[in-house]
Amino acid sequence: MPAESAYATLQQTTEGLRLEGEASAQWREWGPYLSDRQWGTVREDYSAGGDAWDYFPHDHARSRVYRWGEDGLAGFSDKAQHWCLGLALWNERDTILKERLFGLNNAEGNHGEDVKELYFHVDGVPSHAYMRMLYKYPHAAFPYSDLVEENARRSLDDPEYEVLDTGVFNDNHYFDVSIEYAKHTPDDIFMRVTVVNRSDRSARLHVLPQLWARDIWSWGADIEHPALSLVDNRVTALHPSQSAREATAWGHEPCEWVFCENRTNTPKLFGKPSTGPFKDGINDWLLAGNADAIRHNSGTKVAAHFAMTLEGGASQVVYLRFAPAGSAHVNARALFEQRRNEADEFYGALQRNLEDADARNVQRQALAGLLWSKQLYYFDVKAWLEGDPGLPPLPAERSHIRNNQWRHLYNFDIVSMPDKWEYPWYASWDLAFQAVAFALIDIDFAKDQLLLLVKDRFMHPNGQLPAYEWRFDDANPPVHAWASWRVYQMEKTQKGHGDVVFLERVFHKLLLNFSWWVNRKDAEGHNIFQGGFLGLDNIGLFDRSAALAPGYRLDQADGTAWVAGYALDLMRIALELAQHNEVYVDIAVKFFEHFLYIAGAINEVDQDEVEGLWNDEDGFFYDVLHRPDGKRESVKLRSFVGLIPLFAVRVLEQREHEGLKDLRERLLAFLHHRPDLAALVSRWTEPGKGNRLLLALLRGQRTKDLIKRMLDDSEFLSPYGVRSLSRYYGEAPFSMQINGNTLSADYEPAESSSRLFGGNSNWRGPVWMPLNYMLIESLREFHRYYDENFSVEYPSGSGYLASLEEVADGLSYRINRLFLRNEQGNRPSMAGYPQLEIDPESRDLVLFHEYFHGENGRGLGASHQTGWSALVALLLQPKD
Repeated sequence: MPAESAYATLQQTTEGLRLEGEASAQWREWGPYLSDRQWGTVREDYSAGGDAWDYFPHDHARSRVYRWGEDGLAGFSDKAQHWCLGLALWNERDTILKERLFGLNNAEGNHGEDVKELYFHVDGVPSHAYMRMLYKYPHAAFPYSDLVEENARRSLDDPEYEVLDTGVFNDNHYFDVSIEYAKHTPDDIFMRVTVVNRSDRSARLHVLPQLWARDIWSWGADIEHPALSLVDNRVTALHPSQSAREATAWGHEPCEWVFCENRTNTPKLFGKPSTGPFKDGINDWLLAGNADAIRHNSGTKVAAHFAMTLEGGASQVVYLRFAPAGSAHVNARALFEQRRNEADEFYGALQRNLEDADARNVQRQALAGLLWSKQLYYFDVKAWLEGDPGLPPLPAERSHIRNNQWRHLYNFDIVSMPDKWEYPWYASWDLAFQAVAFALIDIDFAKDQLLLLVKDRFMHPNGQLPAYEWRFDDANPPVHAWASWRVYQMEKTQKGHGDVVFLERVFHKLLLNFSWWVNRKDAEGHNIFQGGFLGLDNIGLFDRSAALAPGYRLDQADGTAWVAGYALDLMRIALELAQHNEVYVDIAVKFFEHFLYIAGAINEVDQDEVEGLWNDEDGFFYDVLHRPDGKRESVKLRSFVGLIPLFAVRVLEQREHEGLKDLRERLLAFLHHRPDLAALVSRWTEPGKGNRLLLALLRGQRTKDLIKRMLDDSEFLSPYGVRSLSRYYGEAPFSMQINGNTLSADYEPAESSSRLFGGNSNWRGPVWMPLNYMLIESLREFHRYYDENFSVEYPSGSGYLASLEEVADGLSYRINRLFLRNEQGNRPSMAGYPQLEIDPESRDLVLFHEYFHGENGRGLGASHQTGWSALVALLLQPKD
């Protein structure tokens, strides 16, 4: 059965009915909407020069209020972060209270910013009626200084120094801290913290479930303060925007309630006099014994303090409930058991045809990571640039700081993040992939995410989609139309009908975006595109976000192919909409023609106008560099850039166009007028099985030549997917003279040895999930047309001939192997965590990294990138 067809059973589960019911929006009101890292973000940066990391460092986070959101360990809140829940821990050895995840900033890490903690998103459901994560906390003092100092000593050629390398987790001298949330009703929230001492030694631990109000009162507006106050061992919570609520907490022993204010400690940080208690009051009271740092009866931040001694192997449980005032008693244990059973029912329905237990575990954790990675993203660029009324004026230099052309952008939305610590901000192409993965379990949220970026308060008036907060005006690959069509198809399969209103809404806004691409990224109007950054960081010789030296221009194979695919996606959407309104036939024809013009340009059909990007000798697409003297030169660096043209492929079924008035006649008229284009790429005169028609950038032989390169294990094919750069350059680095400078690139299967784009990502060898996923889908699309009439050697030189469907299945298998246990019982992606891999209590825990080693599959980069690495959930879902 198709992956989406399990949805019929999914709808009948308790969670499925909850998502489809009238109260669906209310159930989604509370969720894991805090960031894992608010410090060091562009939003919190009010410096003159835009140094976000230094302006608001980790060391300030416990003492300084945030302007644009909140963070916390295992955070949970309402959609507006009126009230926030989180956990704090202290092992009686640390120098600070553990309230948030620690990591290195971009300058501190030898490969850029990196979280240095062990935590796992274990479970969750889309309504957030049940959520669970695990945090590992050492008995010994957390090695903050060691991590900073050792990583500073290491060079770009050295591996990163991780928290497991410090030895603080040796011999299991740590606590497993499981944090669960369960909702009794949509706004009645229970938190359960289960602590297990994994050591054979006794250890002390302080556990502090926390509740606080986001600071809405310090920014110049006359707003009534929220208030927390202790009444009869219950904390009453009053907020000007919400009904009265109350918090209760209990455990093996009674708790002690301690209060402070969510307010900056200006005497400590800036030497300015002020009266506390401050945001760090609970930290100072517990660790330094400062009784004046807290109150015992009121504030805007409160903790339920539990102190416990755990013998080796022992466990304790504490609870916190945050509910509407006057709520009746609820059996908390029974509630958690019920909600966890409902989660089992939900995933049991989804995975009813997924027989392998390990695959079910991986898929469930990938989806849990997606669910935990939702965040309130709050950013008003105009207010950020100009400052808040009544507060000191900002430096004049900020008028020219990043994003000054995006004053229209006002975001206050729950958005899927790539990684809530490393990337606690949305990126346009990441979000598209995340929406497709979300559609497997929550089609409505997937559609909402895709609609967000085309709203007027996101999209620029000129039609550009915001890329990411460090540079909203950068260009990410235009995959929004692909994702919208994919989600539309998935819902059509799941429910028997697609959401035409959704498709039409997104289509109209994407017309503006397509026009932006054509008008801004095609320098000469010849249908060969530039594009710049396009999400691939250091894949080329140049910093693709920066301007080249005067007189130089780079025509990009990936930029051209992305726009060609964009045209095909919009054509396909227009044809679908034309089934309901024939006015869309005109625009479908327009995109059909535009695709063929791009296909002709990239393949050098008209040599008098433009030089193409295909190289017959190498059987590969290359970027072309235009020099000031008018000469053009292929940049013969074989990277994934040259494989992206495979993505621009669409099969048209006869039923999609028959019956549409004048469509066939208009298409045939264009093909008759331009037989050169039709003969080169359209294959329009060669109907496939089932009277299907193929539109692609490559003819059959060129397709085989390109795929031969791709499936060569001495070049692109790795045991775990397709590499981002050919392995050939490991022994023969590529170099080129540009403007008197020698630029070079070599194969680096792990982290980057360059600081280009901060050094925390590497596209010069590792395997990346999103492009492999697109490649797999594209091969399946080619096969849908060719069927068994097209075969290639897989791997190249093996003598085994495989259909493109078999190749797609093979690549999917290789990607899945990253996360599944191999014959030795190990997960290749978890090779950096050997202690966990041999631990019976931890070996089922899985992380989903940003990218993967091109030879051994070890996870690299951001460690919680679910995010686009959650696409493995779709690859694992059975097709039949």
